[in-house]
Amino acid sequence: MTQLGARPLAPRPPGEVIGHWRQVAVQTGPADRATAEQAVRAAYRAAGLAEPAAVVWLDSPLQGALAALLLTGCAERLRDCLPWARVEPQLARVAARLAEHAAAADPGVGVREAVRTRPWERARTRTHGRLGALGWAELWSLTGGELWPSSQALAGRIRGAVAEELHGAGELGAGAEPELRERTAAAVGVIQLALLEAVLGQHDAPWLAAFDAAEELDAGLEPLAELARSVGWWWPYERVVLLTERPTELHRDEAGRLDRADGPALAYPDGFALHAWHGMPVPADFLATLGGLTPERIRAEENAELRRVMLEHYGYERYLADSAAEPLHRDETGTLWRIQLPDDEPVVMVEVLNSTPEPDGTSRTYWLRVPPQTRTAREGVAWTFGLPADQYHPRRET
Repeated sequence: MTQLGARPLAPRPPGEVIGHWRQVAVQTGPADRATAEQAVRAAYRAAGLAEPAAVVWLDSPLQGALAALLLTGCAERLRDCLPWARVEPQLARVAARLAEHAAAADPGVGVREAVRTRPWERARTRTHGRLGALGWAELWSLTGGELWPSSQALAGRIRGAVAEELHGAGELGAGAEPELRERTAAAVGVIQLALLEAVLGQHDAPWLAAFDAAEELDAGLEPLAELARSVGWWWPYERVVLLTERPTELHRDEAGRLDRADGPALAYPDGFALHAWHGMPVPADFLATLGGLTPERIRAEENAELRRVMLEHYGYERYLADSAAEPLHRDETGTLWRIQLPDDEPVVMVEVLNSTPEPDGTSRTYWLRVPPQTRTAREGVAWTFGLPADQYHPRRET
C-alpha cells in the first residue's frame, strides 16, 4: 500500500495512477460517444439535476465555443470583428447543428458549477481533511502536479487560439479604427466567458489523477472521470450539453511542448489546428518555408520569435559557417561566437571540443548557448556549470 503523509493513501501506486491519466491527457482519436453520453447523464443525476434533453456533438473546442455563444445569445458580438468573414460560415454550420435539437432553442442556464465545481470542492475537502495539509501537498506533487504544467499549458494554448480565431485582436494594427477596437473588446469579453464555462475533459487529468490516487472518485466525480477518458471539452446547460471531439493529432517535443515541423502540432476534425515549433506558435504557412532557408532569409525576417525558430531549424553551427561569422574570443575551453540579429539580442555561443574521442578516434564539437553579455569562452563554459569564470577549474574535461 502506498503511503502519503502519515496516513495510508490508496492501494494503487501513484505511478500507476499517473501513467493512466498521463495517457488520458494526450489521447487522440474519435470520442467514445456512447460512454460519454451515459457519463454526462450520470453527472447531471449526481448533481441533482434532470438529465439534459439534448446532447449536441461538435468537432472541436472552437465549435464548442461558437455553440456556447449561440446558446447564450452572445454570438452577435462577433459580427464585424476582423475575422468575421471566416467566422460567419463556421457560425452558420454550428447553428445548423444546434437547430437539429429542439431543446437548443431554450437551453437554460449553465450548470458547470453544479456538475463540475461542487463535486470537485467536496472531494478536495474530504481529501484534505483525511490527509492533512502536508499529505495533500505530497499527493498533489506525486500525481496532479506531474501533469499540471503540460496540461494547463496546452489548455491555455487552445483557449488563446480559439479566442484569437474569433475576435482577431492580435491582428489589429496601430491604425485600427476606434469603433473596430470597441467591437473587438466586446467580443473578447463574451468569448472569455464562453471559454470559462467549458469543462476541460481530458485536460482535467491533473486533478482527476490526484483524486483517483486518493480513492475519492465518488458518484459526483466518477462521471467526470469517465468523460475525461472519452471526450474532449464540454459545456453543460440545464437542458442541453455540448460535447466535443478529441484531437485527431497531437505532436509534442521531449519537454511536452507542441512541436511539429511539417504540419499542425494539434488538429481537430473540423480543421481547427495549432502550429508550433518547440512550443513557439507559428503561422501555418511559415513551416512550409523552413526547407528553403538561407542566412539572408533569416536576417530579413522582422519577427524576432520567428527568426529564432528559423535559426533553430537551420542550425546555429551551419548559420555561423554560412554567414562567415568572426569569433569573438578563443582560449583553452573553446571559441566564443556572436550572431548579431536586427531588433533582437545577439545569439552568443561557445564552440567546445569534446576531449573524449569518439570510437572512431574523432572529437565531436558541441555548441553551448550562453548569455549575450558573455565576453570570453571560459566565462561562457563556466556559466553552463553555474560558476563564475574565475572558479571554473575542471580537473578533467570530458
